[in-house]
Amino acid sequence: MSETKEGRIVKVAGPVVVAEGMAGARMYDVVHVGELNIIGEIVELHRDLASIQVYEETTGIGPGEPVVDTEAPLSVELGPGLIESIYDGIQRPLDSLVDLEGEFMSRGSALPGLNREKKWHFTPTVGDGTKVGPGDIIGEVQETTLVLHKIMVPFGLEGTLQRIHEGDYTVVETIAVVVADDGTETELKMMQKWPVRNPRQTLKRLAPNNVLVTGQRVVDTFFPITKGGTACVPGPFGTGKTVVQHQLAKWVDADIVVYVGCGERGNEMTDVLTEFPELKDPRSGEPLMKRSILIANTSNMPVAAREASVYTGITLAEYFRDMGYVVALMADSTSRWAEAMREISTRLEEMPAEEGYPAYLAARIAAFYERAGRVQCCGSPEREGALSIIGAVSPPGGDLSDSVVQATLHVVKVFWSLKGELAYQRHFPAIDWLSSYSFYKPYLRECFENKEQGDEMEQLSVQAMSLLEQEAELIEIVRLVGADALSPQDRLALETSRSIREDFLHQNAFHEVDTYTSMDKQYEMLKTILYFHRQALGAIEAGVETAEIFKLAVREEIARAKYIPHESVTKVAEIRGTIEEHIKQLHPSGVS
Repeated sequence: MSETKEGRIVKVAGPVVVAEGMAGARMYDVVHVGELNIIGEIVELHRDLASIQVYEETTGIGPGEPVVDTEAPLSVELGPGLIESIYDGIQRPLDSLVDLEGEFMSRGSALPGLNREKKWHFTPTVGDGTKVGPGDIIGEVQETTLVLHKIMVPFGLEGTLQRIHEGDYTVVETIAVVVADDGTETELKMMQKWPVRNPRQTLKRLAPNNVLVTGQRVVDTFFPITKGGTACVPGPFGTGKTVVQHQLAKWVDADIVVYVGCGERGNEMTDVLTEFPELKDPRSGEPLMKRSILIANTSNMPVAAREASVYTGITLAEYFRDMGYVVALMADSTSRWAEAMREISTRLEEMPAEEGYPAYLAARIAAFYERAGRVQCCGSPEREGALSIIGAVSPPGGDLSDSVVQATLHVVKVFWSLKGELAYQRHFPAIDWLSSYSFYKPYLRECFENKEQGDEMEQLSVQAMSLLEQEAELIEIVRLVGADALSPQDRLALETSRSIREDFLHQNAFHEVDTYTSMDKQYEMLKTILYFHRQALGAIEAGVETAEIFKLAVREEIARAKYIPHESVTKVAEIRGTIEEHIKQLHPSGVS
């Protein structure tokens, strides 16, 4: 118990408030600041002085106003009702606040993260007398048509289950009682709380060896991310970081999507809030929101709330991972969070490191990304869960030597580098194939049930990348001496590389077919492009002019293969037969 529960404000400096009389308070305790009861978090203690980062605007707050210690860390409420919710950084339900207060929210507004009145139908999966421990699943709630919410025993609780019954309950009503060995009874509710800065416990960490299919060809074929993997998307302003995040959130092969807008522009966050409820989940046909949680934190909100939004998002994602789900977290963008750390650090008068960021910047970013992973969950029944993190980074001017980018690259395993030149050429996604990389590439073959097909896809990917690298070298020669100076084989390499770029890597996010490409179709498309390259090479060796090869009508079919629906993917394979016929017409004796 703390010596005092209330202190007084002595200083206000932007988002940081200093209060005296806080002896006995603890680091990261949540406090209520001023007459308006604005929420803040203690980030520094010195004798009886506490420095507090405040999650709302501090205008009008002055010395002498009270600061009340809640004696608890910043926590989120976990339970049925999370899916389809739109929260701010400290888990206040924005849609409920709009109904309560209108479009302009007053400071100090407080609503619980989970609805206390809505009843959920609880179905037990175990009976009375069952021995239970932390993480054990004791029942289920059909939260939405896409998500079966599994009710777990909170950490720190074990004993024998008693008085568990099926029925309709609110999240705060007792659904069962756990009797400990010493006879102590603890009431179990569907809701539990968890401090956001503490990673949730797991039994064992597993190798993230299953590719998370996104339907974006440049990602899946060349720079894949896995279930439980981490990825970084840096790029200058206007290169499509947010659009990439939106595309991945829509199409990623995950059970649950948590989208965190961290310090994003209001219009970009509005796009998410208006689009997601209207989008259809590709696998079920249901609205995408039925498996999504949105956390909206915009650039005009107080900077301290950015840190809260990141931690709130990762904790919600871990909770669903512990049920055995594959969860994808989109954080857009972590640069805004880093700027918030820099702001708070400056107000606390800490010694700055490079570019004014605090010395602990890299450690905070690493701790965040390390909460990703494929894990064996605690409790019974045995289950695996996976949490993938895809973080956008917005370095000033696209400078990849920026501290935030470098700190992120030290911990993530996938780097999707967005390039301004590609974006200005309307090439989407503007991921630069020459500077991006993925350490998960060896797992690409596992995407295919047919292992031979998986091995071939890996080889096709290597061949295509080799041609793209060759193109980068040849373009320099063409600029100096012109294309006519190149050999026919080099001219073909340039033309095939252009086909790979325009017909395979370029993808139309707004086209109903091209917006998503299955792995089977990606395999057939790339195989067809490279098959044409091999057949054309044979024709060149047999004396056929490159100009004749480039004029072939089948090249139009190759270019339009991206618009063939997934159900008709065999039509892509049929193009290879047409290629062979057309090449034979140029050289009747045939091409080996």
